[in-house]
Amino acid sequence: MKFSEKLIALLKSDPSVTVLTGAGVSAESGVETFRGENGLWRKFKPEELASVDAFLSNPELVWEWYGYRKNLICDIQPNPGHYSISEMERIFTSFYLITQNVDGLHKRAGNSRPIELHGNIMRNRCTGCDKQFENIEFSGEIDQIPTCDSCSEMLRPDVVWFGEMLPKDALEESEIAISNSDVFFSIGTSAVVQPAATMPVWAKNNGAYLVEINPEETPLTTYADEVINGKSGVILPELLREIKE
Repeated sequence: MKFSEKLIALLKSDPSVTVLTGAGVSAESGVETFRGENGLWRKFKPEELASVDAFLSNPELVWEWYGYRKNLICDIQPNPGHYSISEMERIFTSFYLITQNVDGLHKRAGNSRPIELHGNIMRNRCTGCDKQFENIEFSGEIDQIPTCDSCSEMLRPDVVWFGEMLPKDALEESEIAISNSDVFFSIGTSAVVQPAATMPVWAKNNGAYLVEINPEETPLTTYADEVINGKSGVILPELLREIKE
């Protein structure tokens, strides 16, 4: 595997590093992607499961679906790509991780504070007061939709649904990361979902060295300073070995 001398030299200089991850990173652990050949949305219509209207019209179906997904993810482990990104947080003095994934695998791998653009499937929040809850389960009974212990409104998965805005805090933290970046990695993302798809471009326009790691070409490929084709679980451990030599 060949990395450019410029990239290795940059990383050895302890730059400010930002990593943006997409579904491809978790796909290496067995988490199905939404847009791949066997993606989850190929089996269900998104509007039936991942929108406010869907939840209000059939909260039982949405709770059952997300409960099913949570159970699948709980049986999945982080892969070498996740662990390498966690190690990067310890290597670089200034490090930011922005993820589009909702599976929580980055935290399980050891990243202390990932910026979760699309939320986290392991959390729930109140539809009324926005209070967050952990480890809430749904019994499957129609009249047993979990409710808030503060305002009694229904709880929902703490993920961003179609038609919703991204969390303000996550966007603000991402802007800080982008503005500080000397090296920006786009890893395992299709580079088509906005606004995440534009973040690598913002970083490069702000002076960052832009690196794409992906098995396939994306709309970002021709714009990146360096493109490394392959799986992050193979590429990142090798990259770390080189910069530690």
